[in-house]
Amino acid sequence: MKNSRRVLPRRGSSHSAEYEPLNGPDVPTEMHPGAIIEDEYDDGSSGAQDDSLPPFSWVDYGVFGFIGMAMLWAWNMFLAAAPYFASRFQGSPWIETNFQPTIMTVSTATSLATVLVLTKIQRTASYPFRIGCGLVVNVATFALLTASTALVLGASPRAYFAFVLAMVAATSVATGLLQNGALAFAASFGRPEYMQALVTGQSVAGILPALSEVLSVLLFPSHTERSGAAAAAAAEGKTSAFVYFLAAVVISVVAIAALVPLVRHHNRNVEYRIVHQDEITVSNADNDVQPGARKVVPMRVLFSKLRWLALGIILVFTTTIMFFPVFTAKIRSVQEPAERWQGGLFAPDAFIPLAFFFWNLGDFTGRLSTALSGARGGGGLGANSAHGGRPKLLFKFAALRIVQLPLYLLCNIGNRGAAVPSDLFYLFVVQVPFGFTNGWLCSRLMTSAGSWVDPGEREAAGGFMGLCLIIGLAAGSLLSFSVAGI
Repeated sequence: MKNSRRVLPRRGSSHSAEYEPLNGPDVPTEMHPGAIIEDEYDDGSSGAQDDSLPPFSWVDYGVFGFIGMAMLWAWNMFLAAAPYFASRFQGSPWIETNFQPTIMTVSTATSLATVLVLTKIQRTASYPFRIGCGLVVNVATFALLTASTALVLGASPRAYFAFVLAMVAATSVATGLLQNGALAFAASFGRPEYMQALVTGQSVAGILPALSEVLSVLLFPSHTERSGAAAAAAAEGKTSAFVYFLAAVVISVVAIAALVPLVRHHNRNVEYRIVHQDEITVSNADNDVQPGARKVVPMRVLFSKLRWLALGIILVFTTTIMFFPVFTAKIRSVQEPAERWQGGLFAPDAFIPLAFFFWNLGDFTGRLSTALSGARGGGGLGANSAHGGRPKLLFKFAALRIVQLPLYLLCNIGNRGAAVPSDLFYLFVVQVPFGFTNGWLCSRLMTSAGSWVDPGEREAAGGFMGLCLIIGLAAGSLLSFSVAGI
């Protein structure tokens, strides 16, 4: 019976086998009755459907985008709250100097260890459960951090530093759960657009904190003189930290609520495809796996199929994290006021987050451009990416991106003067393009992975690409110490 399924044409697909491509990724060719699916997804789904893919839903796309934002919100909140942490660590010179590298190291190491463990557990994995657990951990952690801005203010720097590192480790476990769960769950839908929604949502998590910090400095400037500047900065940092941490709680709670209909949509889609013996039933029969069981895919098998995509995503994030945060925190405006307390857009308190904003704006634009180019190509949002792109070419682009890095050396690093004395050059020629290439490559590499594996391996491929992403982050964090002295 199993062999007869391979030979005999299925109902409604008598002509499809005659036009099956000889090369390229293993893409199912059976058409899904669109009218029935559209009734199931009465939520604004795209009208034009690719016959080889499950139906596209804008609601699911939006939920995945929001989950992507929640995924990296914790990381960006810790960066945005740096002035507040500095005020709490006053009195301990070592902690004041090293708390940011320490936070980065603890975060990436914990996330990497978490994802390594989760990647080994495939057969019994419930990816929605992992997403939910990560969000619940974030709610509890940021609730504690929110409370810490008003309570135990007299704690010693060492005690508060230990508390912060514990919170960083907790949110890093949550990030690992979210990365592994969300990327695998998005891949299981069989729609590359949902993976693109995740990576776009991650870039939104970088834009909003930086923009809010710039606006807070401009809209509520401190008019105190030098003697009151430190106190004003501490008070402002406390308020900003409270808002940042509370926002993280709210975003995680909303993401938990949005996850419920997403799981229901996924379950209905799987049930429909099993009843009609489409790609999932066939792939399970071909692999002697019963419906509902998950195929375990060794990482060496995934790497053999995705090696150029995996190496590309590692290279992209290693390059980004190694240079971008270090130089962005050091480069000053060429129009910086003589005194820090004078404030304004060109003061470090506003200009540095402004530079982060422009980089993240480029990153967001790069990720979003892959969706728009797919929409212009027809067949629904991101349809072009369904064919998997050209992995070797994408890897070469990732390597070529290194030529952008010397541009940072032309800017005003450490207020020592700039070879090109222009803030516009720094923001629009250095930051925006470097962010754009990061976002475009990240989106293309991540969304292409599902097209180069079998349908039953998509979930494992999503988790594997998430592991490679975190490996890149960890490598970049460690290597950033080598350029910190520039």
